Amino acid sequence: MGRSVRARLESRIVVLLLGLLATVAAAEERELIPGPELRDMVNGHTLAAIDLYREFLAIPNDANYPEQIPPLNAWVRDAFEQRGFETRLLPTAGSPSVFAEKRSPGASMTVLVYLQADGQPVDPSAWAQPDPYTAVLKEKDESGNWRIIDWSQVEKSLDPDWRIFARSAADSKGPMAQFLVAVELLASVRPDFGYNLKVLIDTEEELGSPYLADAVRAHRDLLASDMLLIFDGPPHVSNRPTVSLGARGIATVTLTAWGPRVAQHSGHYGNFVPNPAMDLAHILASMKSRDGVVTIEGFYDGVDIDERTRGVLASVPDDEDAILASMGLRRADAVAETLQEAIQYPSLNIRGLSAAWTGKQSRTIIPPSAVAEIDIRLVRESDAERLIGLVRRHIEGQGVTVLDHEPSDEERLAHERIVTMTYHVAYGAFRTDPDAPPARMARAGMRHLYGDEPILIRTMGGSIPIAPIIDALGVPAATVPTVNMDNNQHSPNENLRLGNFLEGIAILMSVLQQTP
Repeated sequence: MGRSVRARLESRIVVLLLGLLATVAAAEERELIPGPELRDMVNGHTLAAIDLYREFLAIPNDANYPEQIPPLNAWVRDAFEQRGFETRLLPTAGSPSVFAEKRSPGASMTVLVYLQADGQPVDPSAWAQPDPYTAVLKEKDESGNWRIIDWSQVEKSLDPDWRIFARSAADSKGPMAQFLVAVELLASVRPDFGYNLKVLIDTEEELGSPYLADAVRAHRDLLASDMLLIFDGPPHVSNRPTVSLGARGIATVTLTAWGPRVAQHSGHYGNFVPNPAMDLAHILASMKSRDGVVTIEGFYDGVDIDERTRGVLASVPDDEDAILASMGLRRADAVAETLQEAIQYPSLNIRGLSAAWTGKQSRTIIPPSAVAEIDIRLVRESDAERLIGLVRRHIEGQGVTVLDHEPSDEERLAHERIVTMTYHVAYGAFRTDPDAPPARMARAGMRHLYGDEPILIRTMGGSIPIAPIIDALGVPAATVPTVNMDNNQHSPNENLRLGNFLEGIAILMSVLQQTP
């Protein structure tokens, strides 16, 4: 066969293959359930979805009380098994998590989903309902206050602005209930997802998931996957569809400045005995300029915001003037020009200060010590140990001796200024490229449902303990938030807007039916 004939034949084969692939792709696209039908399916399942959600909310889930976790895990396993998943407990050094899996015959891709089942502690006296674990339905009255209405109302009509109040309503039993309903409804019209679906349900997230990363590494083969989807958190404050591509990590530092062994009379010894609160104030003030920029040398090194990234950040519709006004503030820190750009940098925040007494308990003394609690939010480019080392060197540069323990009598007499510095690195940051598989899948689901690109959050300002899991598995990850921003998570009277609950089911259905 001549070269030209072979070339023409090969060219035709390529064209045919491309055509076949296009046909297959088009067929797959035609198999997607249209957005209006997704919402119709959700609307037809509303009462059952709410019943499932209320049943889930009724189970106590404070991981500070390990005895609450076995009944919680039993309910979770049963809920997944009823929907065709195989489940098992994933042992950790603390309370076990739950692993669920639903395989698709012949599938070449595996999607791992992360969900959370535990919640924050409750103080029933601070809640405007009899029991934080018994969900109530509320509407706003004429004065703008929330009042309880009977659950029978949802059988007659449904107002999307009604809210369901209970601990973990939004963080994060709401997303898990949405997921369970979404997979149930999808299974009613198709036998499988076209990919293997694995689910990891964390039961100690509110404790910082202290043992989960080790458990993931120990069960790496079980959890092996091509990508990770996280269903957690609220969307952008505008309540528009949102995909988050990363989150900051967090480390904490405790600084204790030392003065006299015991408190001293400020009249007898003022102007003579150094005040540790003043020493600490000077140290803290030296760490930032008056406009909020960290002055510790090298703190922002490594962060480079290119034009492509700047475009992603600029596309987020933040009303920064309104944000500041809502907080009663006139100015923002000068780290960056916008909020989204600012949270691409590591931050240093004084989260607590303590020295002697204030208010009616105040007294005229020179305190023996002063304490500052600091949190450092980490970005992907920042190494926690390096930043903490920079903080230490900065303090030493102020002529201060830095120890990792309370000073002995000998150390007190040997050094003019002493600070004890201890720290804890909770977990690092993660960030995924907008074109990585989980981001593409999430974005495709949003486009399919809404006809437009979602808001892309490059990095959330907050932190979630997921980075160690991502690092352990070596997979890209993206977050699909489905609850309302104003949900009082971690606080009394936590809630989920009913419209967000139902719309979140449609969002997850749209995402899960996409091809990874």
